[in-house]
Amino acid sequence: MEAKQVGRPARVPVPHIMAWEITRSCNLSCAHCRASALHGPYDGELTTEDCFRVVDEIAEVGKPIIVLTGGEPLFRKDIFDIAKYAIDRGFRVAASPNGTLVTEEVAEKMKRIGIPRISVSVDFPTAELHDKFRGMPGAFEGAMQGIANARKAGVEVQINTTITKLNAPYLDDMLKLAIDVGAVAFHPFMLVPTGRGKELEAEELPPEEYERTLNWIYDRQKEVGPRIFFKPTDVPHYWRVMRQRAKEDGLGAVANPHGGGHPGGGHPGGGHPGGGHPGGQTDGMNAMTRGCLAGIGFFFISHVGRVQGCGYLDVAAGDLKKQSFSDIWYNSPLFNELRDFAKLRGKCGECEYRNICGGCRARAYEATGDYLAEEPYCVYQPRKRAAVTEPK
Repeated sequence: MEAKQVGRPARVPVPHIMAWEITRSCNLSCAHCRASALHGPYDGELTTEDCFRVVDEIAEVGKPIIVLTGGEPLFRKDIFDIAKYAIDRGFRVAASPNGTLVTEEVAEKMKRIGIPRISVSVDFPTAELHDKFRGMPGAFEGAMQGIANARKAGVEVQINTTITKLNAPYLDDMLKLAIDVGAVAFHPFMLVPTGRGKELEAEELPPEEYERTLNWIYDRQKEVGPRIFFKPTDVPHYWRVMRQRAKEDGLGAVANPHGGGHPGGGHPGGGHPGGGHPGGQTDGMNAMTRGCLAGIGFFFISHVGRVQGCGYLDVAAGDLKKQSFSDIWYNSPLFNELRDFAKLRGKCGECEYRNICGGCRARAYEATGDYLAEEPYCVYQPRKRAAVTEPK
């Protein structure tokens, strides 16, 4: 591997959160899976020693929150060795299991080594619908038991829900379920059609329905208040909706209906998941920063050491088997392009909200083959473009 030492270039951001696909193997076969994960095993996965080295290299650049995801991270036998190594190096480590393998013993071990939170994906409020979507009978019951085991052990739980036409009618029920099971956070994910999710492309919400859903989220955030941290994920144009609605509500530039604005800290368990980013309720992990953070405050590592802007943006920034992490973070052409908002094309490039939103770069890439193209699922017309098209 190239052991290139690189100093910190001017104006390169410090990463705040990362999703690490610690293994691609999984016990489920979910309809929307980014990784098209199966039982495995998969060739070329990073070894335990490789993972320790990667942790050390990341520490040279910053101390982002590490989210161990998959696949199913608990399929990896050395998962707790890797987690403990990172925690001992001063990282905050969370995990994103599907819940079915979170036994009482596993939950207690998580608590013991210092994993404060897990995120569990639940996509429907009933076992019949959830199990069908997840590809395994008993997946709903297993997830509910895993959530109960985690909470009993003192590990916080975040609920993630991937929204499609199939479950959009159940959003109120899903929010209620998250509150009822004692989750500290609820993150509705907007589908990015990659991996097996390509097969669900016909079930993706049209842009107008996205807009309605984002406004529903804004309204429900105000209703639930401090009972649960609640935000959408993989839909950066929610930042534009928050600004517009806050202005209507007379809140000026305040973007968060909880009253928190966007205080630039750790990315809140969302944005660009490999699985779903759980953050901590009391240590800044729920801070809200901006829309798309790919290559800015967030990055993804695949099971074989491929570094990407996010798990859904299938473009390599570098390879940790051949390069150091600092070299990739500072010098990757992909990352440096994603950090330059002036390079955004189409209406995203003209939009007055581009600095706080940026559009979903993964969705743009899947739709056009260009990760700098305009967000294809945003209905908003920038003021500059609207002014040109208005009748004289």
